[in-house]
Amino acid sequence: PMSARTVMLGVALPAAMLVSACSTGAAPDPGTAQVRMELSDAGCAPQPASVPAGPVTFTVVNNGTSAVTEGELQAQSRIIGERENVTPGLSSSFSLRLDPGTYLAYCPGAAQDNSRFTVTGSAQAPAGDASLSAATAQYHQYVTTEVDALVAGTKVFTDAVRRGDLAGAKAAFAPARYHYETIEPVASSFADLDPQVDARADDEPDPVRWTGFHRLEQSLYQADSTAGLVPLADKLDADLASLRTLVAGVAFQPAELANGAGELLNEVSTRKVTGEEDRYSHTDLSDFAANIEGAQKAFGLLSPALATKDPALDQQLQARFTGIVTALRPYQDPSGPNGWKTYDAVDDQARRAFADRVNALAEPLSQVSGKLA
Repeated sequence: PMSARTVMLGVALPAAMLVSACSTGAAPDPGTAQVRMELSDAGCAPQPASVPAGPVTFTVVNNGTSAVTEGELQAQSRIIGERENVTPGLSSSFSLRLDPGTYLAYCPGAAQDNSRFTVTGSAQAPAGDASLSAATAQYHQYVTTEVDALVAGTKVFTDAVRRGDLAGAKAAFAPARYHYETIEPVASSFADLDPQVDARADDEPDPVRWTGFHRLEQSLYQADSTAGLVPLADKLDADLASLRTLVAGVAFQPAELANGAGELLNEVSTRKVTGEEDRYSHTDLSDFAANIEGAQKAFGLLSPALATKDPALDQQLQARFTGIVTALRPYQDPSGPNGWKTYDAVDDQARRAFADRVNALAEPLSQVSGKLA
């Protein structure tokens, strides 16, 4: 998962429109409200706590806490903007176009991990762009298709678990997860649901409450057993049915495609590349391939609009996507999980080289939504 989250405050929240992702140090736009979220062990209350409707840039700053490294904004229990892995001494920004209403600022790990954030005034519609409208509509179709494949593939996996077929369950694990990983930025935006589906062992302090893909993975690969897993298999199916319902009602904004892809690639290069995601099955390469596919799909839909705004950036990103896909090819293995080698066969040097390639892609990708805003 892109992070583990538990929402503590239930409030009525409006829809919001993502505008851009900003790299640290960018000159502030005088027409954009500036909000600071300083991470601390105590909390991350936004300063100021209220701004007028319209474009807003949130700068997440960490002056020294190792316990709190993420700041996000939620609307209706859905994460609409976030910055993760903001370690001590770093800062990072994200920008949104916000309608009036009450939002939730959230920083996992803090003593007071949530605060209300208020937007006043009246809604302001952004300028329309036909190619961007087409991009968001096509992305919604892509996500819907992937969720359908996820539900079907997971049922193959959970059916094997239910009938006690250990080999069949292992064979179906990576193919099912692939479709979750292609749309992980969307799936992980549902703050209540994603931890139930995709939490790692260290994301859930209470092992009794730990559910989802990785809980099943642990038993199948570490304990080498399907014993006692039927309730977990049933719950995973039910949670993914809920995800399909939620996805059907989501309206995406252009910047959400770029921001989500960029955040996912940042997580791949900083956390997933260590092998912590699929630590029992070592099926990480299948996940990486899915992450790249999903990011490339989002970028590809935005590319026509970007090419008119910044053709050099568009061409650079196209080349880097091609490069990273090419770099993954040597790790394909028809006999391996979902057609890939197991990740324990990839040495530290190769992992670092892959992380460098992902970083080289994520940095220019972070500029896309700002160019299209």
